Amino acid sequence: MTAAPDLLLRLVAESRAEVEARRAAMPVQHLERIAAALPPARDFRGALRRDRLSVIAEMKARTPVMGLLSDDYSPGRLAGLYSAAGAAALSVLCQETSFGGRPEHLAEARAVSDLPIMRKDFTVDEHQVLEARAYGADAVLLIVAALEASRLRALLGLSRELGIEAVVEVHDEAELAGAIEAGASTVGVNHRDLTTFRVDIALTERLRPLVPPDVVYVAESGIHSAEDAARMRRAGADAILVGEALMRSPDPAAKLRELSV
Repeated sequence: MTAAPDLLLRLVAESRAEVEARRAAMPVQHLERIAAALPPARDFRGALRRDRLSVIAEMKARTPVMGLLSDDYSPGRLAGLYSAAGAAALSVLCQETSFGGRPEHLAEARAVSDLPIMRKDFTVDEHQVLEARAYGADAVLLIVAALEASRLRALLGLSRELGIEAVVEVHDEAELAGAIEAGASTVGVNHRDLTTFRVDIALTERLRPLVPPDVVYVAESGIHSAEDAARMRRAGADAILVGEALMRSPDPAAKLRELSV
């Protein structure tokens, strides 16, 4: 994990505190029983392999930098809207302190959509992975900068035991090498530096040649227009993850269709 005092460290600390509170309210054994009773997870990774650029449509109430994104945040409503507009998969922000999310939002989205769903969070503990599955998620996000190598491998292993995908997020060459070495089958390259929140979408063009062809490549953050999406497609991305552009759009369905190049 990075040693610098930065936003990522703050978000990880918030996540750890949330995990402990939720662990007390919902023990692991209870989550395991719920997860074991569910049907098999949907194929999140397979849903991103299309003839055109796939869009993972993200929902979140707010961010620590941009503030409030929606006065009427409804994961169920957004899940239905994104599904009808052609999203390949959904991403649901579940970090509460800085993003206004909750794991229960996964169940709200699942109730109205058959699309694969990812729990978007600063995942640091097995409890979050089990909780994601119990609430109907088909994938979790694992951020290399937030995890020691041994923790990354452990959480990847648990995801596979539960039959869900792990999108392993990186921001530079060293993190990408760590993700590949750990066995990631889906890599998300975040154009946003989580220590500063600055965005550089040229990162996909720089890192894509370093990703093996059998690894699904997701370009994340800073994608706002059809031109941006087409640029990601030309660079070799299988999918883009888009949240802010959809949440701020007066017509999220039209914006989603615009980005499906």
